[in-house]
Amino acid sequence: MPVQPDPDAALMLRVKRDDRAAFTELVEKYKQPVMNFVFRSLRDENEAEDVAQNVFLQVYKSRARYERTAKFSTWLFTIARNLCLNEIRRRSRHPAESLEETQAGHDEQPARQYEDKTIFLPTEHVLQGELAGKIEEALAGLPEAQRTAILLCRQDELSYEEIAKVLGSSLSATKSLIHRGRETLKEKLKPYLQTGDWLA
Repeated sequence: MPVQPDPDAALMLRVKRDDRAAFTELVEKYKQPVMNFVFRSLRDENEAEDVAQNVFLQVYKSRARYERTAKFSTWLFTIARNLCLNEIRRRSRHPAESLEETQAGHDEQPARQYEDKTIFLPTEHVLQGELAGKIEEALAGLPEAQRTAILLCRQDELSYEEIAKVLGSSLSATKSLIHRGRETLKEKLKPYLQTGDWLA
């Protein structure tokens, strides 16, 4: 079966030739999905904005080394995941500093909820209430690999095979991570989904 051409990879090859317009096009297309992914991985608005900017900075800095060996989105989310892991490791080395930053961020302004058009809940208005917070808590409680697999699964661009590449895992292990993550989320959210409040 012939491989479908990836228009984003074609754009990235233009970026490799220092085409700024192509880079702008990629940033416009992916800035919201990358921000959603990073924000839900780190759960801190200020850090998420910094890391998301760094993702695109890395893309631009790495343009000369880019090869069309995978879909552009796979390469992009691999960079995003690595930068998130770096930030999580930094937090674990400096927990007090990260806590102060988080508190300072909350004092200045309320955290913004980033829109996720591919969220798996049936009605949009539900997302504004308590259930949205419970979903975020449940996601945050998952092991990193499960959470990342679930978040990437919500990106329309990525197949299971591509998610496996981002995770550096086998296809069967990735499917297992997604299945276990979904089961855990369902279990944690069951009390909220079974009450009348959430059935509208």
